[in-house]
Amino acid sequence: MAGDTRKRLIEAAQKRFYRDGFRNVGIDAVLADVGISKTAFYKHFASKDDLMVAVLDDIDSFLQQSFRQMVREAGGRSARGQISAVLEVVRQVIEQEDFHGCIFVNAAMEFPLPHDPAHVAASRHKRAIEDFLFELAERAGVPEPEAFAQEFCMVIEGLYVTRSVTGDPRVFTVAQSLVDCLIERHVPEERGLTPLASADRPSDPSEPRPAKARRKRARSDPSRD
Repeated sequence: MAGDTRKRLIEAAQKRFYRDGFRNVGIDAVLADVGISKTAFYKHFASKDDLMVAVLDDIDSFLQQSFRQMVREAGGRSARGQISAVLEVVRQVIEQEDFHGCIFVNAAMEFPLPHDPAHVAASRHKRAIEDFLFELAERAGVPEPEAFAQEFCMVIEGLYVTRSVTGDPRVFTVAQSLVDCLIERHVPEERGLTPLASADRPSDPSEPRPAKARRKRARSDPSRD
């Protein structure tokens, strides 16, 4: 079936790209893993760029669902509790045996031009994580949820890169200290549970922010230039 072949191509390419890098992997290696011809490949993807974007979007979709669910399970119903649980969920991801860095950071580094298809896909994932933190911060009553989400994402991205480069587990302690300060400085103490909202139910990762935040994002999104 066509759907099965496309799925196998994405899965095979994901393993290759994550382990060996996007630029180092040729289409022939992926085709050999799947056992199909180039003619069959081009029935599903127009180019290697198209395949790379499909891989990144597939991982993003999975992570958006699983990451949100893990945060909800670890943090409980309250927005502040879920914010406090985010870094612990990130730690669980990083400590997996097959972790070789964040594939979205890897893609952005290999393709630094802002209009490269892989770079655009990586930026999309970053914005989706930032949107999730924005939602939590807004529910928790953070005065400037946009700035809070951006700062939190910088800590997460720094943790990904530093852990990958140094292999030092003590970076978690540093990151936790930064997040604790961020929460203490910006997130109000809760007097009761916040009513269920978007972060407490399955949601579409592509669901837009409020109009004001979307306008602010549109001005700074390099993919729109």
